[in-house]
Amino acid sequence: MASEKSGAGKEMSFWDHLEELRGTIIRSALAVVIMSVAGLAFKDFLFDGIILRPTRPDFIVYRLLGWKFSMDLINVDISAQFFVHLKAALGTGLVAAFPFIVWEIWKFVSPALYDREVKPVRGAFLLSSVLFYCGVLVGYFFVLPVCLQFFMNYSVSDAVQNSITLNSYMSMFISMVLLIGIVFEFPTVIAVLSRLGAVNRALLRKGRKYAFVIILILSAIITPSDPFSMLVLAFPLYLLYEFSILLCAPEEKDDEEEPPTVQEN
Repeated sequence: MASEKSGAGKEMSFWDHLEELRGTIIRSALAVVIMSVAGLAFKDFLFDGIILRPTRPDFIVYRLLGWKFSMDLINVDISAQFFVHLKAALGTGLVAAFPFIVWEIWKFVSPALYDREVKPVRGAFLLSSVLFYCGVLVGYFFVLPVCLQFFMNYSVSDAVQNSITLNSYMSMFISMVLLIGIVFEFPTVIAVLSRLGAVNRALLRKGRKYAFVIILILSAIITPSDPFSMLVLAFPLYLLYEFSILLCAPEEKDDEEEPPTVQEN
């Protein structure tokens, strides 16, 4: 007998689903706004303690690797610092509210799942927050410092000095940290698609060589610097691909076996 849907107790029209989606978006956006207020209120800690820390020679990564690094930022736009603060606060709100956003998405999609799909898909949603924060940490402590080290030490001529603007640094910071955190959600997507029967382990295994090329291209886009920086990001991304294969539901074996033949004497 086919499994019943977890939300089969009530039938919803298209407009009911649309209303539920609207509520999910509004509550998620409200959570981001509320968390962004903290970023606006604690400006000194946000910038001096987190965002600008990788520009200083005492950053833990530089000390561990023995790198000599320093960066002095400048501002050439009268309103740039204010808007950079708003952008940073919004990013903080997104990072802080991410688990709540995932929970809201889960509440929206769970009624459409069959009973057999609820538990594994719920596990994938729970894993998504962990993977997102792992991606943020990888971007902050590994990819961003490597890119900064490369760009600050690269010069076409000794006559040209690097003067980095605040806007330029923030653009790199966001792409290295938040974007990598989002990319780390790939195993979650694969786990959900696997439980829904869209992909399987055999398909992902066959696609390893194509996935490797796509990962290299994606790493080059996210980290537009030297090959070493690209490989720094490509390595954990490929590990995520292998991890996604493990998260896939195991292939079901055919339970119907041919009955043994009876040999006549």
